[in-house]
Amino acid sequence: MPEWLVEHGFGETRAALVDNGEIVEARIELSGVLREGSIIAARLVSSGIDGRNAVARDDHGAEYLLPKGAPGVTEGKSLHIQITREHIPGPENWKRARARVADCALHPVPRLAQRLGVAERVVPRPIDDLADAGWNDLIEQASSGLVRFAGGELRICATPAMIVIDVDGTLARDELAVRGAEEAAKSIRRLDIGGSIAIDLPTTEGKVARQAAAEAIDRHLPLPFERTAVNGFGLVQIIRPRRRASLIDLAQERAGFEARALLWRAAFEPPGAKRLVANPAVTAALGFHPAWLDFLARAVGGTVELRADPSLPMSGGYAENG
Repeated sequence: MPEWLVEHGFGETRAALVDNGEIVEARIELSGVLREGSIIAARLVSSGIDGRNAVARDDHGAEYLLPKGAPGVTEGKSLHIQITREHIPGPENWKRARARVADCALHPVPRLAQRLGVAERVVPRPIDDLADAGWNDLIEQASSGLVRFAGGELRICATPAMIVIDVDGTLARDELAVRGAEEAAKSIRRLDIGGSIAIDLPTTEGKVARQAAAEAIDRHLPLPFERTAVNGFGLVQIIRPRRRASLIDLAQERAGFEARALLWRAAFEPPGAKRLVANPAVTAALGFHPAWLDFLARAVGGTVELRADPSLPMSGGYAENG
């Protein structure tokens, strides 16, 4: 039976739905980010144009886009807003989180484990169950955008407009189209990808393979979503709700993403002092968050040092005994 495993530490909460020993769905929530559904106090700083795209600012200076405006509220006045889409990290950091006017009391959203109805686990723990289910491979997929399967691979690319998934491989075209559609749907769920998604499948010989590819998407991607038919060039577009950052989105801030992943790996090493060896950008990110290093020191029961190695790729960090 599928089971959610949720763990908190190192500036984030990681969660995975594990079925038969494999991760079928995953989430990462960064600490300090207001979750979708939160109701907060803010002040209207712009009423927008023609009653749309107003902007509100909270007490910490963060701004929120209100696509439907703030009817009846004048600029400078206080109001309550409900977060409808969390801040999405990546190349367009100017993009604001989205919200709407709320006429009810302030309301923080419960922690992820509570929302999923499971107990939250903390380190230190003797076994990294998430790693055993494939978490480290999942992080590598998010970082590289590359998902391999027997006879083919997916290349996942984040663009300002949408996520693009290209399917390539050595299988016969019709078989690759169907298998690629299946693997793309599984990856969309596993990497928590939302919004507009374009899948470029191989051009098939006829309608039968295109229909089979579409059915593979419907079979492996849970609702809600909408999709087009697979056209004659193998292109299909999918629209899913986008209320939070996907693992692909989070990986766009590469140094911090790899730094947290390294800390998780180190936390399950044998106890004792540790030296984290990583790309200079990753060690810089770690040095900027001493609380993360303190958390690791408590988890392993020893001091934690950093050593930058420019020869290592961003994802190549490792822990050695201090």
